[in-house]
Order: sequence, then C-alpha cells, then structure tokens
Amino acid sequence: MAGRARTRPLTKPIGAITRGTTGINRLRRSDRWLAHDTLVTSRLLEAPNPLVVDLGYGAMPVTTLELAARLRRVRPDLRVVGLEIDPERVVPGRDGVEFARGGFELAGLRPNLVRAFNVLRQYPESAVGEAWSTMLSGLAPDGLLVDGTCDELGRRCAWVLLDRSGPLSLTLAWDPFDIEKPSDLAERLPKALIHRNIPGEPIHALLNAADRAWLHAAPLAVFGPRVRWRYTAELLRQDGFPLRPQRRRLRDCVLSVPWGAVAPRSGDDG
Repeated sequence: MAGRARTRPLTKPIGAITRGTTGINRLRRSDRWLAHDTLVTSRLLEAPNPLVVDLGYGAMPVTTLELAARLRRVRPDLRVVGLEIDPERVVPGRDGVEFARGGFELAGLRPNLVRAFNVLRQYPESAVGEAWSTMLSGLAPDGLLVDGTCDELGRRCAWVLLDRSGPLSLTLAWDPFDIEKPSDLAERLPKALIHRNIPGEPIHALLNAADRAWLHAAPLAVFGPRVRWRYTAELLRQDGFPLRPQRRRLRDCVLSVPWGAVAPRSGDDG
C-alpha cells in the first residue's frame, strides 16, 4: 500500500533528530544477511501479516526501499514502513513502501522486524538500554530488532540482533578488500560495545584473537582475503570462540557470535 503509514496518534516521537546521513546501497551487507539468516527469515515466513519497520532512514529513503526489495524475495507480501523522527524527512509512499513520523516508540506499530541502523551511534552509551527497551516493547511477540552501525560507504558494518528477551548475537561484516585486519572493524562496533573494546572485555579478546588468527593465515593471502578469512574463522573456532558456521559462500567477510560471547563484563551492557 502506497502513501502514509497508519500509525497511532502521538504527541511526540521518542528520540532526537540525528544527522540523517545515508547513501545508495549503504546497508547492503546487513540486507543480505537479513535475507538469509534462518531466524530472521523463519520469523517473517511464519508471521500472518509480516511488518518490517526501518527506523531512522535519514535524509532520503533509498535504504528503506532497498530493504523492502531484498526482503520481499523472502516474503513477497511483506509490509514495509520507514519511520523518521524529523518531519521534514517524511516522504510520500512509493514502490509499496510507506513512510511516517516516528521514533523509538515505533509510531505505535507492532512490527515483526525493526532495523535501526546508524541511529544509536549518535546517542550516548547510557541511552542504549532505554532505547532498546522501548523498541523491544513495541515489537510483535516474536519480533526482532537489528541495531547496527556502518561506515559511510557500507564497507564496514556491525549489528546486534535482539528479541524481546534482549540481545541474541553480534555480527561483523566487511568488504574483504577494505581492511588490513579484523580489528579494523572496532570503530564501527554498535554503541553498546564500541566503548568496551578495552583489555578485560570479551569484545576486545575476540578482536585480538581474530587479528592473531588472521596473521597466522597470512600464507593464504595469495588466494585472496575471502579464503584467508575462512581459514581465520576456522582457527578461531578451534580456539573455542563460538563463531557461527556459514551455510553458504558469502561475498562478504562475516563474523557472527552469540551475544554471551561479547557481552560487557563491567557495568551496564547498554
């Protein structure tokens, strides 16, 4: 359905207006992951009337339209709504995608999947817990939330997958030809982890172990960074890190672990 989304009347959306930086194909890596992740796809396929919300799509809605196109390969009847807290950025619906004003309260919608990319990065770490709680409380009972961050061109990405119980996993994905070592992704960690990349924290241990394994796999560099990364990931699994095995060959380098493997040890987890 084209046009404005049918949302509940609100006095004021929850959140603050952020920079709104966006770009064509910027979120392609997370889109590809969402379209093939077994948990995400099963929840969308099982929902009677699946709804996806793209929260904070920015100054132009291109990434929302791209998300809709990619996820409709999984579920063609998917309803997609883009929400922006800045009323000046709300645009008319197009290509079967709706747009409306909204923030962390999700404009009163009950989505099966929410994507919030490069939103919380612009908030203080102390705001993450409340923002997560607000978004999770608005999900459908089996709904999922993706809180992610990426660079301006979408070559380095990181995201947390959550359900109503809290964080489930952390995923890092990057262009194989864009980084020198896995820990280069540290600057794009989600807000809940970016300040925890310090000695004594699990995310720091994981990134340092990935760098060591990457160095050990250097002889395979002649075959390309994808081959080198696959061997690196296998070395990490042998060392006891619970990297999720990939069910298919990917063009991206991807590192995905359960949240328990990287959850902050000291203080609040965001």
